[in-house]
Amino acid sequence: MKRLPIVIMMIVAGSFLAFQTLGTDTKNPPDKYEKILKLVGEMLTQAHYSPQAVNDDFSKKVFKKYVNDLDPEKNMFLASDINTLKGKYETKIDDELKGAPVTFFKAAGDMFNTRMEEAAAMCKEILAKPFNFSVDEKVMLDGDKLEFATTKEEIHERWRKKLKFLALERYADLLDTREKNKGRDSFVVKSDVELEKEAREKTSKIVDRLFERFRFKFNDDDKFNIFVNAITTTMDPHTEFFPPVDKRYFDEEMSGRFFGIGASLVYDDGNIKVASIVTGGPAYKQGEPQTGDLIQKVAQGKEEAVDLTGFSVTDAVKLIRGKKGTEVTLTLKKADGTLKTVSLIRDQIVQDETFARSAVVQSGNSKIGYIFLPEFYADFENPNGARSYVDVAKEVMKLKEQNVDGIVIDLRNNGGGSLYDVVQMAGLFIEDGPIVQVKDKDNRPSVLKDKDKSLLYSGPLAVMVNEFSASASEIFAAAIQDYGRGVIIGSTSTYGKGTVQRNIGLDPETGFSMSNSDLGTVKLTLQKFYRINGGSTQLRGVASDIVLPDQLEYLKVREKDDPDALPWDEISKSPYASWNAGYDLKTIRQLSNQRVLNSTAFQTIRKNTEWLNKENNKEYSLQLDKYKKEQKQVREAYAQMDSVRRLKTEIAVSALPSEVNRWSDDKAKQDRFNQWLKSLRQDIYLDQAVKVVDDMINQQNLAKAKNGEEKPKKPF
Repeated sequence: MKRLPIVIMMIVAGSFLAFQTLGTDTKNPPDKYEKILKLVGEMLTQAHYSPQAVNDDFSKKVFKKYVNDLDPEKNMFLASDINTLKGKYETKIDDELKGAPVTFFKAAGDMFNTRMEEAAAMCKEILAKPFNFSVDEKVMLDGDKLEFATTKEEIHERWRKKLKFLALERYADLLDTREKNKGRDSFVVKSDVELEKEAREKTSKIVDRLFERFRFKFNDDDKFNIFVNAITTTMDPHTEFFPPVDKRYFDEEMSGRFFGIGASLVYDDGNIKVASIVTGGPAYKQGEPQTGDLIQKVAQGKEEAVDLTGFSVTDAVKLIRGKKGTEVTLTLKKADGTLKTVSLIRDQIVQDETFARSAVVQSGNSKIGYIFLPEFYADFENPNGARSYVDVAKEVMKLKEQNVDGIVIDLRNNGGGSLYDVVQMAGLFIEDGPIVQVKDKDNRPSVLKDKDKSLLYSGPLAVMVNEFSASASEIFAAAIQDYGRGVIIGSTSTYGKGTVQRNIGLDPETGFSMSNSDLGTVKLTLQKFYRINGGSTQLRGVASDIVLPDQLEYLKVREKDDPDALPWDEISKSPYASWNAGYDLKTIRQLSNQRVLNSTAFQTIRKNTEWLNKENNKEYSLQLDKYKKEQKQVREAYAQMDSVRRLKTEIAVSALPSEVNRWSDDKAKQDRFNQWLKSLRQDIYLDQAVKVVDDMINQQNLAKAKNGEEKPKKPF
């Protein structure tokens, strides 16, 4: 296995030496919020890669972002509320970051609570009366296109239209259901009046849950966390604040390992319900909870239980997980309505379904290996824990044992992760050389290299990406592209996150050397990535060699769509030797483009995506007939795309022989694994990637034949 010098793992350590003096020359603020904010302010100004001046202008940006975060649909605050807050606080947030009393978020939060209760009363009043769906009117649901309302009457009107739209959605569905079930003996036919009332009742449940969440799961700590993130993300979108429980959850997701009870949860009509039980986990061994149980309360051991009213699944999961060997007590509502309290001891649960996995695709005379990597995971706390590059190397070895002729690595929706792992992983496919350049705030560039000349795989290689392939995924794709080592296939470009973060606990007592703290953690942007060709992956991402139309293309989801994103720039190229590919990329691209042009599926996706993009930017009708016509067009567009995205003739994807029954001891996991294989067989994007690899293989074989090789060699 390849190893990089230990200095690479500590590449950013030098950036933190300045932190050892932070906060030591002033008295700690007496209030927790003030202490956190002051430490965050010092961290941002002294260590951020590209710090903005923390002044009145910065304060104004944060002010605007925070009130918009509190009220994104602009149906709570009045313009007069915003003006009142502006007059007192718009230019004071920078002072709060420098140690002044923390007052703005509390004042804004109190005002939000007042307006929220007023809105709840409005909604109750509005939903008490029938809606008239024959009135020709429209609703704008995009808060970014609205200004704050000037009167309570205007707020009332916004809620009326929003609630009417929600009820109209349900009413139209109920009408369709009635029409489809006409004539069935067991079906109770209701009148239009009854269905309208039922639609309002369904809407009322949704809105009640919204206000329950505001009342029970949106306290001062939650509002403060949003406030701090409004500050940090104004510096750049990836500098974030984590309260301790959120940081633990982040670490768990990164490592694929956590300590819990071994149950998956779902949100069901306002309740947190047990969806399945993990074989071998604490819940499985104890026989409680059981699938279908509702979890009403969670307590840490014998402490007072927390009612889960208003909680999302993620909120509940954070409470149920904890440290290994600790006790968690659940109050369950069983299927028969009885309540039961059970205590379980948390144990390690490994999310092995989220790790790298592979399959084989038979394409004519070629056998193509496929590796799926959902993220560049790494268990930093456990030396023997899961590492993404180690797992990918294992999958490559398995595929080589199957004598594959080429490999496809799927990084679609891979949001990144461990920098160390991506450097190691790229090194599996080149002999040696630079992988990525990193520059700190002092303009000091460093080059992360693969220094091991050994090569795990040398055959044809394709990398699948899309708009959500970010950070480490972009480093890998860029290195493969710059070396000419393989072909990048996917959307026009990847996400465009070219910045490096490190988690720093807000603990001056340890010199900010720990990644966790009781006060919270800041994931701070400290460096910027650059390709070995000198260009940054920031903002622009990595442009695909082979572009395939997809339905995400016109959504504004990339880094370049965030106004706080850092700019693109470039530095000097790092010397590297191009790979002798044995194929012509221009020819490969022409062959692929011709297939796409001749594909009804891809042309349908392109046409419908452009149309849906325009539909998403308009107001929606609240008149039943017009609404049904609009929704029919939207449904047909999505249905068309869903249909064409699934291949009519499946490609031959199979599990590795030793993994056909990979999770035979856990039926739910095995079923999901089989479903994953089925989805691959119908994936038009994988089909195109396999065809591209076939083109690469054919060109290489022709070149070898011309050079006098009687039989092309298999890639080693």
